[in-house]
Amino acid sequence: MNIKISSLNYCPVKSLSFQKINKCKIKKNIGIEGDRNFAFSKNLNLDEVKLFEKKPNERKDKWNKILTLKNSPVLNKYNFIFEDNELTLFLKDKKVLTIDVSQLTERQKLSDKIAELEKSLKQPLVLMRNENFPFFDTSISKKINFTNSISLLNIQSIKDFEKKINQEVEQQIFRGNIYIDGVKPWEEREWLSKVIRINNVHFKVEKNIPRCVAINLKPQTDDNSFDLLQLLKKTYNHFDMGVFLTALDDGEISTGDSINFD
Repeated sequence: MNIKISSLNYCPVKSLSFQKINKCKIKKNIGIEGDRNFAFSKNLNLDEVKLFEKKPNERKDKWNKILTLKNSPVLNKYNFIFEDNELTLFLKDKKVLTIDVSQLTERQKLSDKIAELEKSLKQPLVLMRNENFPFFDTSISKKINFTNSISLLNIQSIKDFEKKINQEVEQQIFRGNIYIDGVKPWEEREWLSKVIRINNVHFKVEKNIPRCVAINLKPQTDDNSFDLLQLLKKTYNHFDMGVFLTALDDGEISTGDSINFD
């Protein structure tokens, strides 16, 4: 069995972006460096924003106060690219605005631009940033109040889904961090509680990823008529696609790296 990484991705802005990369740094118990370092709050006052941004324990049960594709599908038309401390907003393939994220006034400029473009969004919007405690809302362990994770998807599972529903499904819809190939469809579901190794970086396979209505959105549109969520349930009697990993070491992984078991 020769399992390899076919592609790597991360989301600099929680839920609202998808950036392809060739390699990435891994931080123990955090995940991919830069992943979900930013998030937009909506309809929070300044004191609430500060608590949510700096104190992960304050985020519990407040994730509906964050812009996501689930609660704001109009944002599926947009993407963000983060490079050299600059965050650029794109509308489909057209650049809209680039900001220096180290400047609070610049970050507010980006929030104001999104509010201007999408007047249906609840105000105020604030771009938050936290590199040490990124904006993950996954729930793996009940022992702690927040959990960071990496998502791993098996390309053959997606292809099996396509074949069974006789419909093309773009991989990007699932917004996975690590896509792998060289393994049978759905075999990743047998890896729960196991430890895998990629370029001498160890990861624990924690749980299956339950999907939400965001996968019904057609890429780069706010058209949510895809109904993939119900097709998953109808086809496999579950809503899952992919597995969550916890990083056990610091290190670096790249496209083409092999997946091994210890």
